Amino acid sequence: MPTGYATLVAEIGFHASHEQIAPSALLRAVRDADAAGFTRAMCSDHFSPWSERQGQSGFAWAWLGAALHATQLPFGVVTAPGQRYHPAIVAQAGATLAELFPGRFWMALGSGEYSNEHITGEPWPDKSRRNERLGESVQIMRKLLAGEVVDHDGLVRVDRARLWTLPESPPPLYGAAVSAETARWVGTWAEGLVTVNQPHDALRRVLDAFHEGGGEGKPAALQIHLSYAQTDEKALAIAHDQWRTMVFGPPLSWDLATVEQFDQAGSRVRPEDLHDTLLASSDLARHAESLREYAALGFDELYLHHVGQSQETFVDAFGREVLPTL
Repeated sequence: MPTGYATLVAEIGFHASHEQIAPSALLRAVRDADAAGFTRAMCSDHFSPWSERQGQSGFAWAWLGAALHATQLPFGVVTAPGQRYHPAIVAQAGATLAELFPGRFWMALGSGEYSNEHITGEPWPDKSRRNERLGESVQIMRKLLAGEVVDHDGLVRVDRARLWTLPESPPPLYGAAVSAETARWVGTWAEGLVTVNQPHDALRRVLDAFHEGGGEGKPAALQIHLSYAQTDEKALAIAHDQWRTMVFGPPLSWDLATVEQFDQAGSRVRPEDLHDTLLASSDLARHAESLREYAALGFDELYLHHVGQSQETFVDAFGREVLPTL
């Protein structure tokens, strides 16, 4: 290890963004990430992107089978049972991947975003109701993954469901949380936490709340949005093109329905407004130091999301210059 660098305890993973990259190109990118030294991966699971410019939204569950087969990486997916997906179907999908690839697959369960869930035509509940529905979905999925026959009549209904194909060990069920309040609740039931980069003080509150809720000793994963290019100006331009609709955060990002609404919301966002949302820089040492700071907060897994649509330069540079220093 080069002198002057502190040891990084966290694992470094690659985040695959289905909203920005076609499935075939994303498969090539995750293969490259595996070869470059990333040690794990996770992906999103959306029906719709956040902007017309992003322009993609492949089906994560089909892609995951290909990605797990094409690499040696452990994989996770952030998904939302309860409206777009019935929890029995999510449990069946997760059980199948865990049977095919033992010990390499986990799911992070969240309450969803309207941009994906409105396609069912069902009303969009408020956040407390969505959490209640998610709690029911978690109970249903756990019973199914344990081999039970499940009947349930609540916010979600299940009639005599049973999973006939089960893995030797069920996939871990993480919880997805952005706020400290949700993280505390997630700590009561989840086997791990997934959250996204925010100011460090906010992330400390999220981690503390997760631990207080019952998550002490369980893995905590952080998805980190960043932009890398050969100049600072290019890195910022990429971020502004692809990620300006995501500077607002919840609840706005939870409650908008269409790409047109997201693009309208982001129409007055300036490039400089993104500096509080992500690090856009050509300086690999700055990126490495940023990762050390996130790890020092107490995260066990860091998943890097370069917000550009082309991943080759990012994967190559980080594999060559950043990962070895960590």
